[in-house]
Amino acid sequence: MADVKLSKLVKAFGKVEIIHGIDLEITSGEFTVFVGPSGCGKSTLLRLIAGLEEATDGIVEIGGKDVTNVEPANRGIAMVFQSYALYPHMTVAENLGFGLKMNGVDKAVINEKTKHASEILQLDKLMSRKPKELSGGQRQRVAIGRAIVRNPDVFLFDEPLSNLDAELRVEMRLEIGKLHQQLGNTMIYVTHDQVEAMTMADKIVVLKDGYVEQHGSPLELYTHPDNLFVAGFIGSPRMNFMPVTLESNGADITVVKLPDGQSVNLDFDTSAASIGDSLTLGLRPEDLSGLAGDFSFELKVALSEHLGGTSFLYGEYGDNDNFVVERSGSDRTKSGEAVSVFVSAGSAYLFDSKDQAFRRRVEV
Repeated sequence: MADVKLSKLVKAFGKVEIIHGIDLEITSGEFTVFVGPSGCGKSTLLRLIAGLEEATDGIVEIGGKDVTNVEPANRGIAMVFQSYALYPHMTVAENLGFGLKMNGVDKAVINEKTKHASEILQLDKLMSRKPKELSGGQRQRVAIGRAIVRNPDVFLFDEPLSNLDAELRVEMRLEIGKLHQQLGNTMIYVTHDQVEAMTMADKIVVLKDGYVEQHGSPLELYTHPDNLFVAGFIGSPRMNFMPVTLESNGADITVVKLPDGQSVNLDFDTSAASIGDSLTLGLRPEDLSGLAGDFSFELKVALSEHLGGTSFLYGEYGDNDNFVVERSGSDRTKSGEAVSVFVSAGSAYLFDSKDQAFRRRVEV
């Protein structure tokens, strides 16, 4: 196991800077997930750690050693890519041990390590098969097993589940989580799927346009997002947003005006804002009740989705024509109907004109 530290890390292609001076520390044994939309720089950042991209500036440390200019093979890392990259003419056993064989490792050691990896990943009954005889999930297990036999200090995963169907993604997500618990190695995992991030990570690093927007535990990012981007990215379905106007920012209470004109009392410290400022109110779909709350509004439902245990109502409120409300699976609201949405003030989020989150006077 080893910790990973990035200091003022920069990556530029020509005059275009992609990674902008990132500072980040990943604790030894931690499962860290880089998450963000396409083009945010998460895979580039992973490749910089791996040594597959050369840093323009800054330092990469693994296990307390500066590896910024060290070759990938000597960094103590193993990487699992989105593509399985298995040798089609080799068996599972041969694929698992090929890297060790090329490094001149003794055959008995190779057999011992491949046997150990196959048992961990439940591949022991598939060792004589070739890749064409395996399912997508089995091929991905072989790719992970090839990393395990190297016994790296740090595992790097670059969207390894993207090629799998929905059921297999869930299965492999659980497998990788169990693998981390069993091995205890430092793991860094890249995905654009925030559900994967929330369910797998000890620490989530949210990236946007080559900058770290926020990092912390999944629950921390969910309950205390620093800004509008993180609030909208973490959570499924995403948080609802509506424009509001600041009417009062007294010492004990904040009053905002909703799109329908009603005034609502909130417990945020808005002392840095001015009366009349345009702010953004955030409401998570799962926090919206059909029964009671501190304030309410009416939603005209355009579409209802019934998923068995849960239902989602999509409708229009204010300028948001894709407002989402979560209901129980027994909800029978139909398109075109109007429903009352009740909100607890303690579940709301408030953001300033620069999209930064206001903090509550009393955190909940």
